[in-house]
Amino acid sequence: MNDTSAGGGPEQPAAHESDAVLGAVGRLEVMVSGIPGARIAADVVPGDFADVWLVMGDLEGGFGRFQPDMRDLRVTHREGERVTAYARSRFGFRARLHGVVRPGWCWLQSRFLVIGMAAEPLPDGTPGTRVALTGGVRVPGRAAIVPVGAERELHRALTRLRTELAATPAGGTDPTPYD
Repeated sequence: MNDTSAGGGPEQPAAHESDAVLGAVGRLEVMVSGIPGARIAADVVPGDFADVWLVMGDLEGGFGRFQPDMRDLRVTHREGERVTAYARSRFGFRARLHGVVRPGWCWLQSRFLVIGMAAEPLPDGTPGTRVALTGGVRVPGRAAIVPVGAERELHRALTRLRTELAATPAGGTDPTPYD
């Protein structure tokens, strides 16, 4: 399903059962609460959902510009919402990630890395978009995240996301195809 508006960007996040109760950000908060050591950074950023997700959901472009420790992410396979990607950190670490990307939601993980993002429009047409970020290095052999520096990096990513949104013209072309 291609979930784009006339302006080329995603309309609303895809309807999923949990969205009716929690929304995408609430669902990410629940997932993070079940991972020892995981942190989350959430806030409201300026811009409507479609424009915000054009940056956040652009894994090979916008994502790397606001994630402080990500140097390169290349999508190698996409089938519907399922994605396989290779990531390289600014420190040279590499990961083969598997997961789901759809408007308003991204969850990618490898053996040693987790990346989670969520975005949703504010209720009642209030200006802005609620976003949340999580991620970090997984503890090998355990469902846990190494918490050292994770929260600081997530807040840096939110700050950089705001900067990237201010520099990105509204209504640009959707860089992430959703089949």
